[in-house]
Amino acid sequence: MTKTVSDVMSHNPITAKPEMPLKEAIKILAEQRISGLPVVNDKGKLVGIVSETDLMWQESGVTPPPYIMLLDSVIFLENPARYEKEIHKALGETVGEVMTKNPLTTTPEKTLPAAARLMHERNIHRLPVLDNNGEVIGILTRGDIIRAMATE
Repeated sequence: MTKTVSDVMSHNPITAKPEMPLKEAIKILAEQRISGLPVVNDKGKLVGIVSETDLMWQESGVTPPPYIMLLDSVIFLENPARYEKEIHKALGETVGEVMTKNPLTTTPEKTLPAAARLMHERNIHRLPVLDNNGEVIGILTRGDIIRAMATE
């Protein structure tokens, strides 16, 4: 019988609120030895996810996009909107300012192979698991999938 997401996900994950200070989120990640937190609003609905990758901008800073000067004009060789997003993450002070909005999600009844394929194709490390009301009831990580494979 094929395993489902609910068979291997971490139930009742720790969540963050958008207004949570980044220092608090960083402390939770470090103390709990986890790499990401679903971000929920006051109604418990998922609004984003904050991960180690989002927080790395705080330490690493931002590299301006390459550009060339032609006459008195600046021509960007990359999309400057990406640079603005990176600056926002580097300077953010709350979870809401640095989180990734609209993350991919899954449902508890999805088969584990389908969820694993989605994570692999999109190169994501975690999938929040939502119930029928859109509330976070779990999180599926790559580690959960590997542990499930080890027990087969």
